[in-house]
Amino acid sequence: MQRTEISELGEFGLIRHLTKDLKTVQPSTVKAVGDDAAVIDAGGDSVLVTTDLLLEGIHFNLEYVPLRYLGYKAAVVNISDICAMNATPTQLTVALGISKRFSVEDIEQLYAGLRAACEKYNVDLVGGDTCASMTGLTISITCIGQAKEEDIVYRNGAKENDLICVTGNLGSAYLGLQLLERERVALNGNDNVQPDFKGKEYLLQRQLYPQARKDIIDLLREKGIHPTAMMDISDGLSSELMHICSQSGVGCAIYEDKIPIDYEAAVVAEQMDLNIVTCALNGGEDYELLFTCSLNDYDKLLALDDVYFVGHITKKEQGMLLIGRNGEQLHLKAQGWQAF
Repeated sequence: MQRTEISELGEFGLIRHLTKDLKTVQPSTVKAVGDDAAVIDAGGDSVLVTTDLLLEGIHFNLEYVPLRYLGYKAAVVNISDICAMNATPTQLTVALGISKRFSVEDIEQLYAGLRAACEKYNVDLVGGDTCASMTGLTISITCIGQAKEEDIVYRNGAKENDLICVTGNLGSAYLGLQLLERERVALNGNDNVQPDFKGKEYLLQRQLYPQARKDIIDLLREKGIHPTAMMDISDGLSSELMHICSQSGVGCAIYEDKIPIDYEAAVVAEQMDLNIVTCALNGGEDYELLFTCSLNDYDKLLALDDVYFVGHITKKEQGMLLIGRNGEQLHLKAQGWQAF
């Protein structure tokens, strides 16, 4: 029997392989696999559903991630997926696999973070499951949202000449992770020494305490701007933009000098001998929004705070390009988070 290593396909290749012949039979299933969330016709507003799995040692390291922050982040990354569909998050369920090394008080801290995220984004925590684990802590969260069918934004709607926009800044969360990992290795379990992160608090906040950009979704709706395609940036700008281009059947050109980068992130990247643009393209975990819009919305978008133009959509034949500061053209590569 032939054996194919999962790493040969990667996360998204595996999903495509497993679901390529999957047929839906329920007329209420509007969108199944292939976007930030599934979409179900509920007879009024559409219902959106997304699920995320977080594994200790793969997605988080409890040597430097407080359980309260972990709970908050676990909720936010799912809430962000609903926002990335131009929808409103409404409910959340939590399933936990818990090993014996965790106490009731530990799980209370985790839930304190979950509840804090729910309160911030007006989401109800409505249920879940718990189970014993032999391999540490496992967190599975399902987030539910709602939107009018005509308001939902998918990944496949980008058109030639559309503007490419991002929110916030990129690469900071990745650099926060590099700081935490560097100190973990340097201290090597020495509890008597505390790391000095003075002046770098923002980067740690971006890694440990991310924010879903529901504020931008609300602002776009208020200004009458309807993106043509949208995702949140969890795996890196390059990977996410390639998803939009692939599913929309288009190419793109983004400009190195237009990518929004925080000054503190640029300083730390130089200190750590990292290329800040590479961090912004491939670092991931920023949970900012990447979206495309019609040129007709240019003036409206120009007036918005914390929204930046980074490029435009092109014909598929022109490829997916990064235009350097000197005009050089580089082909984008998906070098962000790899699950396998």
